Amino acid sequence: MQPARNSLFKTTNIVLLIICLMYLITYIDRVNIATAAPPMQKDLGLSNTELGIAIAAFAYPYALFQIAGGWLGDRLGPRLTLLICGAIWSAATVMIGFVEGTLSLLLARLLLGVGEGSAFPTATRALASWMPPDKRGFAQGITHSFARFGNAASPVIIAALIAWLSWRGSFIVVGLASFIWVTAWWLYFRDDPRAHTGVTPEEIATLPPPRATESSSVPWWPLLKRMLPVTFTDFCYGWTLWVYLSWLPSFFLHNYHLNLKRSALFASGVLFAGVVGDTVGGVFSDQILRRTGNTRTARVAVIVIGFVGSFIFMMPVLLIHDLVVIAICLSAAFFFAELIVAPIWAVPMDIAPRYSGTASGFMNFGFGLAGMISPVVFGAIIDASGRWDYPFIASLALLLVGAASALLLRPDLPFKDPGARG
Repeated sequence: MQPARNSLFKTTNIVLLIICLMYLITYIDRVNIATAAPPMQKDLGLSNTELGIAIAAFAYPYALFQIAGGWLGDRLGPRLTLLICGAIWSAATVMIGFVEGTLSLLLARLLLGVGEGSAFPTATRALASWMPPDKRGFAQGITHSFARFGNAASPVIIAALIAWLSWRGSFIVVGLASFIWVTAWWLYFRDDPRAHTGVTPEEIATLPPPRATESSSVPWWPLLKRMLPVTFTDFCYGWTLWVYLSWLPSFFLHNYHLNLKRSALFASGVLFAGVVGDTVGGVFSDQILRRTGNTRTARVAVIVIGFVGSFIFMMPVLLIHDLVVIAICLSAAFFFAELIVAPIWAVPMDIAPRYSGTASGFMNFGFGLAGMISPVVFGAIIDASGRWDYPFIASLALLLVGAASALLLRPDLPFKDPGARG
């Protein structure tokens, strides 16, 4: 360990930055298809329903590998797990640039889901070791802010790459950028902060104790039962998020008859609101925790505010057609929806820090399950009705259900391993 250094360049901050960059890159890799959709549909002859199926194909292995990947992160450690998974999602992104039809696109999206499925639970496992407990909300907020920055920047970046290199070249470029991140991760990160040559004694003093190693078995069923309310709440949040990620550029392009560049700009403007929402949600949650010492209030109150606020500001989509008004309302709705992210991702670390990879995998399975269903339903409704506002009705209903289910969360009650001694 090294002596104290400038707080901005602490090893813990650098690790957090590297994880933030992973969130940014993985989201660009998964949502770039939304901006590339119009030229892809033209070249490959895809209907909206077929495109929705291709988008949703990512979510099937993504959901399944939440649990398996979370377990791998707990068992093998985040460093090795993300090396393997990062190589897979990077290769899959490059492969999309070479697809020739619906089948090859589906296969590439499935492989992308396999690679990215382990990413966030494993990152949560890393954060549980590298972040003090009272900064967990901030850590989850800032990492997901980078993810939303990836969402927001993706339409503009991908539109520019399409104009420069074609839609195929855009996938190849972002895939190669992912490989660069994988290399940096392997070279810098260590599973145990105490094993990192750059960490200082002052940093170690603020971190949780080393993970216990007396048992490597995960209490699957008891932990699953404990996490089910969190999983369902995440499903309700995830449904709406997938609508934003998968269809927002096309919504502006077709519903308001914009060109690709203008639709990308409007989509980016909406998604940038999520960058702010993620950070605000994490900071707000941690501040409540420091002031009250009540973990449940700190997490649940922010989550409920996020659901209700998003519902209120999404309502005008069904009532108003003015482009500027809808863009502002969707931005506000997305801001409130993203208040949910930091506290809900902090909940697995609060409930089961020892099994935080597996616990967060259980939770984010709900998000993946929403991703299986939401894009397909959205595309099918559009093809059947010709209306781009109808699919938002399901989002409005689930926002209210999510607010109610959040009241069942108990992050203030730590999980007790039934097989543990003492």
